[in-house]
Amino acid sequence: MKRQILYRVIPIAILGLTMQSCFVAKKYDRPEVIDEQYFRTDNISQDTLSMANVSWKELFSDDILKQYIDKALENNLDIRIALENMNAAQAYMQQGKWGYAPTLNLGTNYTHSVVSKNGPQGIMAGNTRVKTDLYDVTGQFSWELDVWGKIRSGKRASSASYLQSVAAHQTVKTQLISTVASTYFQLLALDQQKAITEQTIANREKSVETIEALKEAGQVNEVAVKQTQAQLYNAQALLVDINNSIKLTENTFSILLGDSPTEIERGKLAGQNINAELTIGVPYQLLSNRPDVRAAEYGLVNAFEMTNVARSNFYPSFRITANGGLQSLQFDDLFNTNSLFANIIGGLTQPLLNGRQIRTQHQVAQANQEKAYLNYKKSVLNASKEVSDALYNYESAKEKLVLKEQEYKSYQLATDYSEELLVQGLATYLDVLTARERALAAEIVYINTEVAQLNALVSLYRAVGGGVK
Repeated sequence: MKRQILYRVIPIAILGLTMQSCFVAKKYDRPEVIDEQYFRTDNISQDTLSMANVSWKELFSDDILKQYIDKALENNLDIRIALENMNAAQAYMQQGKWGYAPTLNLGTNYTHSVVSKNGPQGIMAGNTRVKTDLYDVTGQFSWELDVWGKIRSGKRASSASYLQSVAAHQTVKTQLISTVASTYFQLLALDQQKAITEQTIANREKSVETIEALKEAGQVNEVAVKQTQAQLYNAQALLVDINNSIKLTENTFSILLGDSPTEIERGKLAGQNINAELTIGVPYQLLSNRPDVRAAEYGLVNAFEMTNVARSNFYPSFRITANGGLQSLQFDDLFNTNSLFANIIGGLTQPLLNGRQIRTQHQVAQANQEKAYLNYKKSVLNASKEVSDALYNYESAKEKLVLKEQEYKSYQLATDYSEELLVQGLATYLDVLTARERALAAEIVYINTEVAQLNALVSLYRAVGGGVK
């Protein structure tokens, strides 16, 4: 009897394995969306070295900043959310790896039934109430052959989804490093602006005393005194704005660290240095370093494989099912060999009419695949723009910094000269006021330009995919 069962099952299994040669799932090929012309910059070279390969721990020279980045990577809420998304995707990936495995369920049941006297069984029993007890221990086995590659495509889709979540986590990481560094530099710039403004206030308080003495000597009038006092009040108001900006920036920085708003310890702007050469590597390597580009491509792979799954639903499915166990009306006879029962079914199921569900699923999958492709291409274009923007911003800030330093020094000298000439009666007080305002504004702009240069380097580091290592 066992041989007869095998003779029936083996041909069906062989048929299913043979049909696997009719594999309908397509193979994924990376689309050609990388083109050097996307990168509007003169810095593209064939050198495979890239600042993306530099660890953020080596990139920044400020030990305090590195401690903050390390803390943010551990405590930031966006990082922790991305990590949980990755854990969920990993669970689905593990499930996808078991797609080839059969399902097996075991169960035990006790059934007590009482039939109606007026029912067929009751009438056949002479209008007596029949009571039965049924005991059974059963096992159910089911296995679907992956004839059309449906399971394989599902497995690859779940793997791509996991890798996409990993890349997304890395994207949040690179963005966080960039944001922490930029915010930290902004705090240092505000500190320096505050120090300059406080020194300016002290100088203008002395200027008020000087101009009042000149008024007593008859060299200037009350208008000059009031204008000098107005400049003092203007500097004091500027200090209020700077102090407020410092508090708000500290609050933002605290949230990045995963803390409640608090005061932030920090270094000096003059001591900041970016320890990396301005190299971005070849375009293909550049995009492979970008975690957001990798995440977009993994999204495309997932959508591509899900289209394969939807396509395979048009074809028949081959499934082998079996169940068996022990069944008896008497519990004492349950584990007797006579209580054994079993059956096995192997068959093909071809969908015919299902309310257009399969065709709709396939069309939706194709639309999702096209959206994923467009999103991938968009991420490539966005990457090229960010790299180009960062390079131009850095070069612009570098040139501007030299000019703004010369501008500030010139205004500072003009202020000193005008004050000396005023005392000697060779200049008007309007010249002094104008020189002072322009000197203060030029020095603040110089500081902002210095920070802009640092931020451009940080942006370039993130744009080329730095911060993952």
